[in-house]
Amino acid sequence: MQQRMLGQDGLVCSAIGLGCMGLSQGYGEVDEDQAVRVIRQALDCGITLLDTAMSYGEGRNERLLGRAIAGRRDQAVIATKFGIVRDGGNVRLDAHPDRVRGDCEASLARLGIEAIDLYYLHRADPNVPVADTIGAMARLVEAGKVRHLGVSELRVEQIEEAAREHPISALQFEWSLLWRVPERDVVSAARRLGIGLVPYSPLGRGLLTATLAPRDIDASSFRRSDPRFHGSELDRNLAQVATLRQFAAERGLSAGQMALAWLLAQGPDVVPIPGTSRPQRVVENAAAADIRLTAADLRRFDEFVPPSGWAGDRRSFAVPVSMR
Repeated sequence: MQQRMLGQDGLVCSAIGLGCMGLSQGYGEVDEDQAVRVIRQALDCGITLLDTAMSYGEGRNERLLGRAIAGRRDQAVIATKFGIVRDGGNVRLDAHPDRVRGDCEASLARLGIEAIDLYYLHRADPNVPVADTIGAMARLVEAGKVRHLGVSELRVEQIEEAAREHPISALQFEWSLLWRVPERDVVSAARRLGIGLVPYSPLGRGLLTATLAPRDIDASSFRRSDPRFHGSELDRNLAQVATLRQFAAERGLSAGQMALAWLLAQGPDVVPIPGTSRPQRVVENAAAADIRLTAADLRRFDEFVPPSGWAGDRRSFAVPVSMR
């Protein structure tokens, strides 16, 4: 597996990671033993960046990941997050500096590890300056509990504020062929600051695999509430996916592999984290790291999914807290 560096303070990981959220929430029930097999298959494929959060499944996802990496800690780069608090059916933002250390120590306990490789501010708390939260996170680095810091779904001015307080290794945000809004400003801002890019939902919440059935939309709370999976926006997205599938077939590849290859081709600082509940899909996704696209290939992508005018463009860039 190709290796990439996130940020400028030495965080190295696989070119493709694994997003673990869907193993515990948002996309229907997943058997825990099956979920463990998915994570271990990722490690077998050379995928090192494993992404979770304290909010995923209200801590269950971190415990699941801890179980899966037992005995294989040295093969994994563990990323987790704090700042979104789930309590039963309630979701709120809380990234007050006073709770940062406690949240980190609780995550360490659930994961069963001594240090978190990449610790993200999951969302900015509107009641707390970003710099104050990052300052508290920096103290975790000094204490050896965290190795690198990241931020998720921040606006440009918030990213700049965070970077002034402490080196930021990674910015996590939604980015895919079907959601190119971040190319307007967030991508360039992160690069100007030397911050690596970690796109979540790089397969368009499953659309870009070209395998989704109506029952898959109905079974997912995330898809059911997303306008991209309904009406005219779904029709437009499906038309674009059909073109992608044909393009991929010309190369003997799957649509999902081509979508991941497109993201990887956006720069050596990009590490997408597709999620899946199937071990075989992990193998397929990992193989995308070996695909090399030409300049002509990239021009074809821009023809059928242009960087402006894509479906869903009316939606605000900020993803509602309830969705991730």
